[in-house]
Amino acid sequence: MACYDLTAMTWEEVKESLQNVKFVIIPIGAHEQHGPHMVESCDAVLAERMAKKLGERMYPYALVTPTINMGVSQHHLNFPGTISLRPETLMAILKDMISSLKHHGVEKFLLLNSHGGNQSTLSLASLTLSNELDVEVYYAKTTASAKNAIGRLVESKLFGHSCEREVSEALYLAPELVRKEKLVKGAIQETGRWKQLRPGKAIQGFYTYEEMTENGCIGDATKGSLEIGEQIVEEALDNLSSELVTLMKIEAEVVK
Repeated sequence: MACYDLTAMTWEEVKESLQNVKFVIIPIGAHEQHGPHMVESCDAVLAERMAKKLGERMYPYALVTPTINMGVSQHHLNFPGTISLRPETLMAILKDMISSLKHHGVEKFLLLNSHGGNQSTLSLASLTLSNELDVEVYYAKTTASAKNAIGRLVESKLFGHSCEREVSEALYLAPELVRKEKLVKGAIQETGRWKQLRPGKAIQGFYTYEEMTENGCIGDATKGSLEIGEQIVEEALDNLSSELVTLMKIEAEVVK
């Protein structure tokens, strides 16, 4: 399938594409530990693969940019190899990218994010950059909208990082990210303040990942599969493309 992928286009091809393009997809990931069984580029690669699949569905109305392959990962920093951006650094990168692309005539942007630690920064970016640059900036977590598939297929109560969901998505989108011979469950710490600060609790706050899990994983990666990943990813793509058709005022038949 066709996709306007900015990393693989000449300026003349970009100029021609801009006659149809209504919005830009900016994939955003992270470079951080993913336990013993996933490589540290996981989030960046999954964001890129999802963005290109979404770009195919939205062709010829979407342009996919290069991936921002580092994110806000301070909570993982005590695991070797993690590289973290400050929130203001990520904001500055986004501002420069969006400013550049607005210069070429694009005024609508989707920040497609695969790393939970980026979400609060992207919420602020949507508010701030939309107003500062007089553009429309939206954001979405890559597969968070696939609630039906996740509810049916993910068994762990605590999941979301190097778990059966993320491993399954990788097995479908980028199997080279997974060390299949090293798949393990999360080594969850039984005690600690992290339990008080999880989403849904009365009080939220920062905690480091080793406070929650000794091996950097949560959930049970041994239960992951390509088939589960396919169902999650495709449901998410259905939902994202459906919403974008309405939001960007695109003819619905292009995503069937």
